[in-house]
Amino acid sequence: MRYAQHGQVAVLYMDDGKANALSPALIGELHAALDRSERDAAAVVLVGRPGRFSAGFDLAVMTGSLDGMRALVKSGAELLMRLYLHPRPLVAACTGHALAAGALLLLAADLRIGARGQSKIGLNEVAIQLTLPVFGMELARDRLATRWLTAATTQARIFDPEGACEAGYLDLLCDADGLLDTAVAQAERLAALPHPAFRDTKLRERRATVERIRATLDEDIAALTTPVPA
Repeated sequence: MRYAQHGQVAVLYMDDGKANALSPALIGELHAALDRSERDAAAVVLVGRPGRFSAGFDLAVMTGSLDGMRALVKSGAELLMRLYLHPRPLVAACTGHALAAGALLLLAADLRIGARGQSKIGLNEVAIQLTLPVFGMELARDRLATRWLTAATTQARIFDPEGACEAGYLDLLCDADGLLDTAVAQAERLAALPHPAFRDTKLRERRATVERIRATLDEDIAALTTPVPA
């Protein structure tokens, strides 16, 4: 993780030099960056590395031990709920592939901007013999277009950026070289909305979903099994 401030906008850069997998370390660093943004910024941009937004949970942890996998997924769910209820506007700059929990990061953001190209975006859990967790299904139900929900979840449909816009993973597209500037400009626009009216309305919009997730999380995590590569 790298944190930078562009005026009133905090930019959180994810770049592990590879697939930007959500590991315990990266999740911890994201929480620390969010803590800082809540103190110092009026809006947040979450951006990946060129060609990779996030490939989801760290495969080494997911296939290492059942307890380790369950702990990672639960910590990821808590991060997603924090992002979903972040008190300030949160913009995702999708630089490339966003799969599984990487796609859920998009669903948790207020505004999602993608780079044009051949990226793969979607929830591939069923394709690797995983049942989509309740928290993933509830975020999908909230944010994806209703007519694409079954294809995107139960059928594990993966989309290119244009299709991801239609399905609801993304809100708009731009060229890759202008992605960060566009995301920061959109974050500045959203930051101008009055606070705490934005925060409180966002909470009313999303609180019921988060409460459903929290009520089922422990049982949901206990039922998880390890993934099988497709």
